Amino acid sequence: MPDIYFTDTKSKAVFSTEGPKPQFLIDTPQFKALVVGLEAGGQIPVHPGEAAMYHFLEGEGLMTVDDEAFAIKPGVTIVVPSGAKRGMNAKTRVVFLGSKGEK
Repeated sequence: MPDIYFTDTKSKAVFSTEGPKPQFLIDTPQFKALVVGLEAGGQIPVHPGEAAMYHFLEGEGLMTVDDEAFAIKPGVTIVVPSGAKRGMNAKTRVVFLGSKGEK
């Protein structure tokens, strides 16, 4: 049985000056859940994608969804509809959970 209970999810985040290194909690064709660490000053370029949820555990920055910018801070959740463009800029070190279903 795969891991289903995570007591310290933030500790699974991997930080790299080369960009995000997502760590999958589950990775199946039907559903993906991951934890991502982004260094201060790091970014995820704006890109389109499937519907997804981002829940921020640590850090500050901005997330862009289409033409709107949202403040990143611990406890914030952003749900992005399918086809919407999304990107992220980290002001400080950021840790977030992401999930998405099948295409």
